[in-house]
Amino acid sequence: MSTTHSPQSTYSISDLSKEFDITTRSIRFYEDQGLIKPKRRGQTRIYSLKDRVRLKLILRGKRLGFSLAETRRLFELYDADKSSSTQLNTMLDLVNEKKSALQQQMDDIKVVLMELNSAEQQCRVALEDNSLKKSK
Repeated sequence: MSTTHSPQSTYSISDLSKEFDITTRSIRFYEDQGLIKPKRRGQTRIYSLKDRVRLKLILRGKRLGFSLAETRRLFELYDADKSSSTQLNTMLDLVNEKKSALQQQMDDIKVVLMELNSAEQQCRVALEDNSLKKSK
């Protein structure tokens, strides 16, 4: 993603595709899902600054593990309440859920790593025993 982007008022699908390093198909998918709503000039999509910001938020949410349904919910809350108190509280709830899920995954990974380390150690001991038996 370009860090030298200067905000403009409208964008083409190829502008956004290049800026965010995603396919035009992905952008059309987000449009089909109702997450962004470009204007049309004939067959040409014209994206606003709001669409660009939403696309950026969609991609950030995706990186953070938010589903498109969760992202849509946040957008709907923001659209309904521009003061965004409800949106911020919902966002906090979602962040806490994601953090809890990630913590559980980390705990699960630690257990699996301990089991793998134990299995590795048992294999090494068995190999050493086999080597000693063969050398006798």
